[in-house]
Amino acid sequence: MLLEIACDGVGSALAAAEGGADRVELFANSEVGGTTPSAGTIAAARAALTIPLHVLIRPRAGDFLYSRAECDAMLHDIELSVRLGCEGVVIGALDAAGDVDVAICRELVAAAGPLAVTFNRAFDVARDQREALEAIIALGCSRVLTSGGRARAPEGATVIAGLVRQAAGRVTILAGAGITAAQVAPLVAATGVREIHASASASRISAMHYRNAAVRRLDLDWRETDSGLVRELAAALREA
Repeated sequence: MLLEIACDGVGSALAAAEGGADRVELFANSEVGGTTPSAGTIAAARAALTIPLHVLIRPRAGDFLYSRAECDAMLHDIELSVRLGCEGVVIGALDAAGDVDVAICRELVAAAGPLAVTFNRAFDVARDQREALEAIIALGCSRVLTSGGRARAPEGATVIAGLVRQAAGRVTILAGAGITAAQVAPLVAATGVREIHASASASRISAMHYRNAAVRRLDLDWRETDSGLVRELAAALREA
């Protein structure tokens, strides 16, 4: 059993490792579902961690239908992740019909070379998940992150179980989204997954004493991975 923690920044990555995570998925901008973190963030996290680091490769918020320029940016980000010694990248691209964009994804997988490749939750908005899974397997991806096409993985447990059966060991199904420690054992039992993805985040209140109330868009508080919540998830996964 393996626990991957989704981390928005270096602080979250360090908390994930402290709490007992087996792997970190690093990204930026969690409020929009995640985008590629900066080169500095990737480098700092890789230098600080002793557990595997997978980097989200997503050039912007919104859909997963990418232009040529956006594809080129993703290729550069993957090359950087390779150079910095990361263990994996997390990709995903769809065409206008909602199918896996095999041409773009093939380029991204090739750029990753020896790195593990996870197909991200673009999978959850694909037109036909069974067809999408076969396309992802054919691309040579290591795993698929999915909530079973629902807002939270526990709600999509029946679909996830079907994907595990369809994959039949050809690709790892990584269940993620909205998973708490209390839900780990029931989800594992219902689906047969061996890997869990969670954020385990908590609110952080800024230590700044001065706040300009007139500038409301600049929120000084944030959310960050909580090592205690990670520890609870890790313990629940071991028991499952």
